[in-house]
Amino acid sequence: MNIQIFGTKKSADTRKAERFFKERGIKFQSVDLKEKGLSKGELLSVMQAVGGIDALIDTECKDKQTLAMIQYLVPEQKLGKLLENQTVIKQPVVRNGKQATVGYEPEIWKKWE
Repeated sequence: MNIQIFGTKKSADTRKAERFFKERGIKFQSVDLKEKGLSKGELLSVMQAVGGIDALIDTECKDKQTLAMIQYLVPEQKLGKLLENQTVIKQPVVRNGKQATVGYEPEIWKKWE
């Protein structure tokens, strides 16, 4: 298993995801979205795994202005704007190879074990 957890230190769900894998003795790589973020290839891979760009967007995020702008862009422009403003992505993004989840999804992660 090659687990990557993308999120921020302030995200409670990201901390819960890290705890989930620690408690099971599963090694993971933690990536802070504010410092590094997802590359374009990683973002495309996650989009494909979760069912598209709209599944990635956190409608409850604090940056309402960016959220409103992204929601009204055409799909081709959404990707670029999402890469620039990764704080509107639902957290955590957990990747295991080609599989990925967005948000706190312990039931899905249990199936990966």
